[in-house]
Amino acid sequence: MRVGVLTGGGDCPGLNAVIRAVVRKGIETNGWDVVGFRSGWRGPMTGESRPLGLADVEEILTRGGTILGSSRTNPYKEDGGVDRIRATLAEQKIDALIAIGGEDTLGVAKKLTDDGIGVVGVPKTIDNDLAATDYTFGFDTAVHIATEAIDRLRTTAESHYRAIVVEVMGRHAGWIALHSGLAGGANVILVPERPFSVDQVVEWVERRFERMYAPIIVVAEGALPEGGAEMLTSGEKDAFGHVRLGGIGTWLADEIAARTGKESRAVVLGHVQRGGTPTAYDRVLATRFGLHAVDAVTDGDFGVMVALRGTDIVRVKLAEATAELKTVPAERYEEAEVFFG
Repeated sequence: MRVGVLTGGGDCPGLNAVIRAVVRKGIETNGWDVVGFRSGWRGPMTGESRPLGLADVEEILTRGGTILGSSRTNPYKEDGGVDRIRATLAEQKIDALIAIGGEDTLGVAKKLTDDGIGVVGVPKTIDNDLAATDYTFGFDTAVHIATEAIDRLRTTAESHYRAIVVEVMGRHAGWIALHSGLAGGANVILVPERPFSVDQVVEWVERRFERMYAPIIVVAEGALPEGGAEMLTSGEKDAFGHVRLGGIGTWLADEIAARTGKESRAVVLGHVQRGGTPTAYDRVLATRFGLHAVDAVTDGDFGVMVALRGTDIVRVKLAEATAELKTVPAERYEEAEVFFG
């Protein structure tokens, strides 16, 4: 067989581990030719690709990002996008595709499968918001990075007796905020699933100051105040209809300073959460996903995504994988509320 692999959407630690697993097992066990398409779905549309041999993946396990590059290209928004993919696959004699990505990338994979192109999906997102899998790789690394940042910010906050608002990623799901906030001992955690009262946040902050400690507030980029709207860095939409969120941390820090009279600073972690060396957990999970994706292609089981259920890797239909987002349930957030203030 001749199998293509691509990485789409936002980058995250662990993508290279999947590529490595696909190449190693595809070549050494199955005798495949493996082709890497560059820049997400743009690669199959334009024909931009490279052969992937064993030497190409020898040193990539520990590297963050993706050696294939990525983009937020949506072939269903491009003139003749799907036909161009068909032409590329025919020209390069590609029998199947392994698409590594999140909700948007896998949504395209599902549509392509419906249109007769053989695709197997691998779930990737630091937000951990795909409902069909217990965890996605990249999430653990993002939480570790955010937690380390919170630990470092706590020492400077205590030195100056000021409030620190840490804005982390999380458009519609607050998993990074919840996990890093709990692990870092945050005094307030704000997530998109629960609109927050600024008055209540200020009360928690003042309670912390009264006990002679500096408060740490962790807020997901998609969190919003009661009766408010999402904070946007730009109204411009990408190919999947998403606007760029950001600014809630700075806005909240200003509100806290105005209402308490105390110094307050905002730190936006941004893309630092996506970068760097993946954790051991993410390396292992990504590797296992890659190995099982190869098995799905071998079995001709297209239109599926590999997923983690407990400790097992299973296959689920792409339609199920992209049907809904996995958001923070109320009971998980209530666990964290014990530590607020």
